[in-house]
Amino acid sequence: MAVNAIDRTRRLLSLVTYLRDRPGARVDEVARAFGVTSDELISDLQVLPMCGTSFRGGDLLDIDTDGERIWWYNAEAVGDDAGRPLRLAADEATALLVAARAVATLPGLRDSDRDALLRATAKLEAAAGETAAASSRLSVTFESEGGVFADIDRAIAERRRVWIRYYSPGRDRLTDREIDPIRLFAVGHTYVEAWCRRSEARRTFRLDRVASIEVLDTPAEPPPVEPRDLSAGLVQPAAGDPQVVIEVGPGGRWVAEYYPHDTAEELSDGGLRITLRTADPATLRRLALRLGGDGRIVSPPALAQSAREAAREALAAYGG
Repeated sequence: MAVNAIDRTRRLLSLVTYLRDRPGARVDEVARAFGVTSDELISDLQVLPMCGTSFRGGDLLDIDTDGERIWWYNAEAVGDDAGRPLRLAADEATALLVAARAVATLPGLRDSDRDALLRATAKLEAAAGETAAASSRLSVTFESEGGVFADIDRAIAERRRVWIRYYSPGRDRLTDREIDPIRLFAVGHTYVEAWCRRSEARRTFRLDRVASIEVLDTPAEPPPVEPRDLSAGLVQPAAGDPQVVIEVGPGGRWVAEYYPHDTAEELSDGGLRITLRTADPATLRRLALRLGGDGRIVSPPALAQSAREAAREALAAYGG
């Protein structure tokens, strides 16, 4: 079942109460109680330590896990004795007010959520007094990704199809697609996992590459699929994917840190000969251009020739 940001927030809040009453709870039992996988629960547990009654020392939730059990070392932070009125410093109140006003302007935000946010903002303004007046002189504008996130989050909640105009860097072109969104997730960047009606297959789209978006009235009907296991990262080459060999100099050794690979052999000049697999070798042309003199594609020969031609075209565009 797809879970949007609002649903996950509700689950995180329920986790706090659940774990407070169950010190040393087992990961598998908690995951079963909340209807999620152990990996999804571990991901939630990595978020909870950033929450608390304030960002000051001792007020954040001190929750940890060894993979089998969950330990909460300061459960009293949200216990019955922690009901003292929350006091915000001027900078904290200003940050909250500016953020709340900015979020309220996001396109795609559900009306009920916007109304609740505006009511909470009004109460905070009344309590903040002069600080509220100062915060009104500040404003935040979100990048387009924020609007895309809100639209997709709403489409998931309402189970509606989405039309997107998407930039594919490997092909260097825009394509129009209709997708049935399944879930949002973040691995470095924010992505939506969806069933693509253009390819009739599951695809992953990076939100900052969505040039245009429209939530359609058509119901979303993705086929039942298991969410991808992202514990090993977003890029997980298959054994049958084409093999590519790249040689890099000392300045290009970072490639072995960022790209999953089969082997990385040391070269006499301090560089590496890296063998990796990719479902779409053409996407590595951009890597070759980025490396410049610090690396080159060795094989397959057709890809190496394509990278050389791309480099010549780039040089020609700059007059040499």
